[in-house]
Amino acid sequence: MNDNKREQLKKILNNFNKKKILVLGDLIGDEYIYGKTTRISREAPVLILKFESREVILGGGANSVNNIWSLGGKVFPVGVVGKDNIGSSLLQIMKDKKINTAGVFIDKIDPTITKTRIMAGGYHTAKQQVIRVDKEISNKLSRSIEDKILNFLKIKIPQINAILISDYGGVVTPRIIKWLIPYAKKLNKPVVVDSRFRVLDFKGVSLVTPNETEAGPSLGIKIKDKQSLLYAGEKLLSDLGCKGVLITRGKEGMSLFEKDGKVIHIPIVGSDEPVDVTGAGDTVASCITLALASGASFRDAAYLSNYAAGQVVMKRGTAVVTVGEISDCLESN
Repeated sequence: MNDNKREQLKKILNNFNKKKILVLGDLIGDEYIYGKTTRISREAPVLILKFESREVILGGGANSVNNIWSLGGKVFPVGVVGKDNIGSSLLQIMKDKKINTAGVFIDKIDPTITKTRIMAGGYHTAKQQVIRVDKEISNKLSRSIEDKILNFLKIKIPQINAILISDYGGVVTPRIIKWLIPYAKKLNKPVVVDSRFRVLDFKGVSLVTPNETEAGPSLGIKIKDKQSLLYAGEKLLSDLGCKGVLITRGKEGMSLFEKDGKVIHIPIVGSDEPVDVTGAGDTVASCITLALASGASFRDAAYLSNYAAGQVVMKRGTAVVTVGEISDCLESN
């Protein structure tokens, strides 16, 4: 990377703290329970852990909220939590960070979506995940909460610079999608979508950021080589009618497909042996949204998100990255 490009990317980074980003999505509680292995149970061939500690971290769409906050942006989460301890914890964490939670609504029926990870280790070893227990919602979003979300979006979208949709199949309903995309386009607000299961539902957005295991199945194929990768990227670009498709590819880096036909393959930054990839997709989507809001080209936004991903996968658990860390990485690569 030459000095001019490095300075150009740093200039974009320095604009992050001036941008307001709305994050619409599924707010998930990442719960970690830590314990020390003591012995094998007499009841079954399983480990017995001595409980040490428990913590709740912002996960899913809330992790995107946390990443934008960590990168210096002013973030406005829009979503739902249950009337339970995990939901209260998520709200308190955001409030402690001075994040405006006016767009987070309480569902009195369904619990907060929660991923509980049991982390085990000995006295002189690092804790490793031995099992994960998921608590998911069972009902569709109620009409009353859906109305509240739509009313909040109508008021807030004119005030922000870009929108990130973090979709895990819950709060972003077809009705919200149908209204939101044309409204954002009318106001010239970039919309970035990170969708786990239904990327093809988001026609007309600015950019989608699926990984290979999301992009391929959405088209009924498996991405296994360059030919299938190119087909998937170009097909998504065509079917969605968007300006860009960024397919993240793990240790192979990422590939950006643009509306003008340009395709760029970006190699990973740093080690190809990540410590933990949990939440890396949220980091990519968050950084690229801030970059686009700051006036970056799709290519420069992708480069910056690649540097962000390279940093966050070297941290354990659901982690975030800072502008300083990305800036340091730009200097050393």
